[in-house]
Amino acid sequence: MGSPVAFYFPEPSNFAANQLVNKMDVITVETKAFKELMAKINVIANYVFSRQDDCKENEDDIWVDSYEVCTFLKISDRTLQRLRSKGEIAYSTIRGRNFYKIGEIKRLLESRLIKSNDECMRN
Repeated sequence: MGSPVAFYFPEPSNFAANQLVNKMDVITVETKAFKELMAKINVIANYVFSRQDDCKENEDDIWVDSYEVCTFLKISDRTLQRLRSKGEIAYSTIRGRNFYKIGEIKRLLESRLIKSNDECMRN
């Protein structure tokens, strides 16, 4: 029989004059049971982390709406509309809402990238 392990879980409770006081419950578990529980938690965590890489969607294929694009690029709706009208950014319309692939937004940023030369870097 293993030695017990104690857990402390704070339980908030209201006190006079709306002051918050923490009351704790003590739960004791035998060491062997605790180690078994931790082993099971580790198995679950390892499974979740391994699946995270498998299920990771290619970021460039994720669709975002106009609001997210405007917020990320810090541009107005009108500027985004101008980019669409000029054909500078590809989009898809569903029920009156426009959606853009993140890869398309990256492409737009790369196409407008201003490269610096060594002379500018020295000044």
